[in-house]
Amino acid sequence: MPTDLLKTLTYLTIHLTVGFSVAYLMTGSAEIAGGIALVEPCVNAIAFFFHEKAWKGFLSGRSIEPAAAT
Repeated sequence: MPTDLLKTLTYLTIHLTVGFSVAYLMTGSAEIAGGIALVEPCVNAIAFFFHEKAWKGFLSGRSIEPAAAT
């Protein structure tokens, strides 16, 4: 298995475990915690997509100039 894929899968496992654990501690409900742990990464992925688009737009509007001497 490629290292990048393994790293992604282990990170996903950690992300889901932490999300479930925090939601369970806050709600006391395994069903609600499970729902949060599954929905949150999907919403986060969509937010990340738009975050990347915004950064690409921001960076494309900037010119790279050397820093002024101080």
